[in-house]
Amino acid sequence: MTWQPFYVGDGTPRDVDLGAPPPWRSFPRQALHKQFQPPPGLVQAVNAALMLRRPLLVTGPAGSGKSTVVEQVAAELKLGAVLRWHITSRSMLAEALYRYDALGRIHAQRLAGSGDDDIAPFIQLGPLGTALLPVDRPRALLIDEIDKSDLDLPSDLLDVLERGEFEIPELARYNRDVVAVREWDSDTRSDVARGRIQCAHFPFIVMTSNGERDFPAAFLRRCIRFTMPRPTVEALRRVVEAHLRIAADDRSDLFDPLIEAFVARVSDGESLAIDQLLNAVHLLTSGDVPAGGERQEVLDLVLRELSRA
Repeated sequence: MTWQPFYVGDGTPRDVDLGAPPPWRSFPRQALHKQFQPPPGLVQAVNAALMLRRPLLVTGPAGSGKSTVVEQVAAELKLGAVLRWHITSRSMLAEALYRYDALGRIHAQRLAGSGDDDIAPFIQLGPLGTALLPVDRPRALLIDEIDKSDLDLPSDLLDVLERGEFEIPELARYNRDVVAVREWDSDTRSDVARGRIQCAHFPFIVMTSNGERDFPAAFLRRCIRFTMPRPTVEALRRVVEAHLRIAADDRSDLFDPLIEAFVARVSDGESLAIDQLLNAVHLLTSGDVPAGGERQEVLDLVLRELSRA
């Protein structure tokens, strides 16, 4: 990329080559497990969670790499594609276990006649339900931003996380003992016997939190907890080199001052994400670098403090 304006603002149509995107903005999205640089202590926390079969609760500011942890673990241990449950204030445990389209089933019965009553097409396991299937190797599950949930959700999770099983009442009452249901985010189907799913290996679960709320003690004692540390200049230099594939001595005169300024701002209490730093370094190392006032204008755009509109 050379620093030439794609958009000029004169309304004249023109052919423009936008160049290659940043590695983390290429589509289809690629996992960043090779680029992730775990901070001190995280490897030990992951191994403790794996050995104890406990969820790992990772707390830290947005953009600090919390959700990438599970991708790296899943890749290294060959746990398959990561299952993802993104939490909002409306998220409920039931939808993470399974989803039943009752209206769709009724509609299909009316169209096909009373003789056709196959329930399987109308039940799909959720991300947590899929993670609890009895498989040969544990699955990896990301429960992202659990601190944005309803107040009751962490407590609702306790029984499932302790027992590693749940029941699908619609299948428990069904007239067939075994039904093949579709897994989450997949066309794969798994047999469910008498409506009960019980894991053979407890999944590797990473729950992320931005630290915006407290959790009940009963919930916390069932987790291995890790707080992402404040970034250091050396740690961020490794992150930049890994993500942008920049050699240690290549153009460090450009991005080292950015890293130092970034760390100073975070230390002063500003809310900034690491991907903002990556954006700034990418813009200033990918071609002709803007100079003077234009350079500072670009930096102000991509390194704007997150707590401000």
